[in-house]
Amino acid sequence: MTNFDGRTILVTGASGGIGGATVRQLVAAGADVIASGRSEAVLDTLAQATGCRTLAFDLTEEEEVRDALEGLDLWGVVNCGGFGGEIATPMETDIAVFDRVIAVNARGALLVTKYASQSMIRLGKGGSIVNVSSQASLAALRGHISYGSSKAALDNITRVSALELGKYGIRVNSVNPTVVMTEMSAFYWGRPEIGDPFLRTMPLGRWATEDEIAAPIVFLLGDGATMISGVSLPIDGGFTAC
Repeated sequence: MTNFDGRTILVTGASGGIGGATVRQLVAAGADVIASGRSEAVLDTLAQATGCRTLAFDLTEEEEVRDALEGLDLWGVVNCGGFGGEIATPMETDIAVFDRVIAVNARGALLVTKYASQSMIRLGKGGSIVNVSSQASLAALRGHISYGSSKAALDNITRVSALELGKYGIRVNSVNPTVVMTEMSAFYWGRPEIGDPFLRTMPLGRWATEDEIAAPIVFLLGDGATMISGVSLPIDGGFTAC
C-alpha cells in the first residue's frame, strides 16, 4: 500500500462522495489531509471520523482561494470540487448556469492549482496534483454541454500544468470517472430510459463506486506513479474504449 509519510495533501470537494472517499483512503495511507468543501457539517463529521484537518473557502473567489492557500505547506492536491449544473442541449442551455459550471469545475481548479503550486515550488520537494474530471470530457453525452465543456477545459488545464510544473518535479494528472450512482446523479442516470441504454454500451455494465474512483486518485498521487504526468485516466468500465 502507498505510504505518504505525513505529506500534506489538500482535497477540495471533500464533502462530496468521491472527495470524502479520497480523504479516507489518503488518511489510511498516512497522509496529512486538509479537507475542503461546501458543507461544514459533513467536513466536521469527516474530520471526527478520520482525523483530517478542514479548511473552508469558495472555489469561485480568487481572494478566498489565495488567502486560504498562501503560506500553506502542501505536497499534493486533489481538485475534486465540482458543480453538475443542468441537463440541457446546446439549444436550450442557460448561459448563466454554463458560466457557473465553468467557474467551479475549471476556473476553480485552476485557482487552486495556481496558489497551491506556488507553495509546492517554494518547498522544493516536488509533489502531485490530481484533477477529478469526467468521462463527459472524453465522449459526447446528451444533455452535458455545460458539464462536459467544463471537464474538457479541466483536462487541458491538467496537460498544460503538467508541462509547466514538470521542471519542479510536480506531476499533474486527471481521472475521468463514469457515473457514481449518488442521490445527486440518480435524478438523471437513475431513469431506466437513460441509465439502462448507457450501461448496455459499457463493457463492465455497472455504475462505479466512490472507492473505485478514490483508489486511482491515491495511486496517481503516490510514489508508484512517479513517471506518470499529463494523463487523463478513464475510470469508466471501458465506456470510452468502445
